[in-house]
Formats: sequence, C-alpha cells, structure tokens
Amino acid sequence: MATNALRSLWAEPRPTNAPDRGPRDWALVAVLICWSLVEVVLRQDLAPLPLLLLAVLAVLGPLLWRRTHPLVAVAISFGTLTIVDIVRILTGSQGGLLNSMSAVLILAYALFRWGSGREAARGLGVILLWLAITYVADPMSLAETVAGYAFFLFAAALGAAIRYRTKIHIRDIDQAKCREREQLARELHDTVAHHVSGIAIQAQAGRAIAASHPERAIEALAIIEDAATRTLTELRAIVGVLRASQDTEFAPQPGLAEVEQLATAGQTRPCVKVTLSGEFDDLSPAVGAAIYRLAQESITNARRHARHATQVTVTVSGNADQVRLTIDDDGSAAGGRAPAGYGLVGMRERASLLGGTFHAGPAAERGWRVEVVLPRTGTPR
Repeated sequence: MATNALRSLWAEPRPTNAPDRGPRDWALVAVLICWSLVEVVLRQDLAPLPLLLLAVLAVLGPLLWRRTHPLVAVAISFGTLTIVDIVRILTGSQGGLLNSMSAVLILAYALFRWGSGREAARGLGVILLWLAITYVADPMSLAETVAGYAFFLFAAALGAAIRYRTKIHIRDIDQAKCREREQLARELHDTVAHHVSGIAIQAQAGRAIAASHPERAIEALAIIEDAATRTLTELRAIVGVLRASQDTEFAPQPGLAEVEQLATAGQTRPCVKVTLSGEFDDLSPAVGAAIYRLAQESITNARRHARHATQVTVTVSGNADQVRLTIDDDGSAAGGRAPAGYGLVGMRERASLLGGTFHAGPAAERGWRVEVVLPRTGTPR
C-alpha cells in the first residue's frame, strides 16, 4: 500500500492551470532586491557588495519562474545559497542575508504547488541538503533547528494542500458537468425521440394509405404537424434553459397530470390507454416528472420495437409510500426486441436517482412489460 502511494506521488504530473508570469511577480522580486540592498548597506559583517549582488540576483531571480519551472528555480536559488554557506564555512565568516528566507520559503511552497511528483522529490532533496549545510555554517540550538525544518515543511505542506484542494475542486466541477450532460441527454432522448418516433410512424402510415384513403392520409399529416410543433416547442424550451441566466423563470416540467395526455384515440397504432388510480396528493414534482418521462419513453419504445402491437396500457397507482408505473404492450415476442440502447439506460438512471427500482423485460404471456416503483418523496436510498 505504501509503495503504491509513493509511486502515485512520484508519477503525479504538473498542474495544467499554472498562471503565467505577471506584474505581481516582478513587483515581488523588486521588493526583495530592494530589501537586500538596504540590508547590505546597514550591515557591516557581510561579504563585498559585488559578490552579494550576484548572490541576491541568483537567489531571488528564479522566483519569476517558480510556477513554470519550479525545480530549476529551486535548484538555482538553493544551489546558490549552498555555495554561499560552503564558502562561509571555509572562510569562517558569519552572517547571511535574512531576506533570503522569504524567497526560499516561497520557492518551497511553489515546488509542491506547481511541480510534478518527480520535481517535488528532487527539489526536496536540494532543500534538505541546503538546510544541513546552513546549520553547520550558523550553528543553532535543537529547538531552533527543529523550528527551521518546520517552517520549510509547513511551506511545502501548504503548497501541496492548496494543489490537491484545487484538483478536487476541478474534479467536482467536471463531475457536475458530466451529470448535467447526462441529464440533458436523457431529456433530449425522452422528449425529442418520443415525438420524432411518432412523426416517423405517422409518415409511414400516411404513405401506405395515401392512394386508397386520402382522407386518412390528411389525418396523419395533421398528427405529424401537431407532433412537430410540440417537438419544436420543447426544443426551444430546452435551449432556452441552457442559454438563460440564473434569474430566468423556467417553464415547469410535465408531471403526473400530463401523463393522461399520452393516451391516443383509435386513429394511431398502437393505441395508448392510460389509467391513474390511488393517492397522488403532495407527490414530489421530481417523481411526477419522472413518471411522465418514463411513460413517454416506454410508449416510444413500444412504437419502435413491439411487432404487431395494437395496444399499450399505461397504469399508474399510488399509495402512502410509493408510486408504481406499469407499461404493457401486446406486441409479438417473435425475434425478440431491439438491443438495449440509451433509452433503457436513461430510464434506469432516472429511476435510480430518485431511489426507485426499474425492470423491463418480456411479459408472462405476451408482449413487453416495464415496471417502475418510485418513493413518493423521490429521496434516494
């Protein structure tokens, strides 16, 4: 387990949203350089000014590239400090630039915030090497040594924490977008596919009877016109929801009251019969909308795939705890039904999201049965 975790950290890529170098980065470096110059002027125990200026530029300059090249920035800055401390050890001089601590803490943070796993591990080795050498150059008590390591570990941990918090936030946004796409796909499939299937069936029927019964062909064209108008209306509603601002008042979703409108007269085959019974007071709007969409999709499937079907029976019954939806058709089972597509997948997802159950399969005697049970409140289990 520990080995797998280390391998995962080692293989961690760089974040893809690293910001470019901006005016604030230049301002930060300028402030630190000015601070260094003031320190050089006020203190008398430091090395000659030209050497100090070179060291300051080498330590502070990499801050400009701490996001795009974190390991290189750490290597240059801490490498310079390591060389300075080695020279101090060999020459016996004391005192270092205090403002370098601000820069190295920022670099430690940036290494774990913007670097890959490999870069963070290698950069941490460079930092630990410098810490060991600088404590030889400036001997300190055990408490001061522990405090120094704690400062760097805190900066690194802060960078890692913000990095993974941002990563989780991005992942949550992607998951939310995925759920929205799935919901949009279900709505488009359940609404548009239903009406388009009816249009196709009526067009086929009108074509078949146009020569022998022109009046019935005109009736089919009227049904096609009505279905096309409703399809266009629902498409405009969906597009309006997608393009509207948060303050827009959205149109209500169809619910249980609209299920009866799915019934058809005898002019279309198969004929759809709808029966409602039981208690439906205080039914959750989400459950009502789901019942409508599930019934609509089941009727569409029967029209597409039920061979020789003459009737589709939709039954909705409710009690104090749940609502049961049953759709039966009398189609022939010969040859089986078409392979399960997105329709059954979306129906099962819709029922599951509301804490219900979904079953679809051949009926005991003839045809196909869809049975859905949903809790009245639509609360997932």
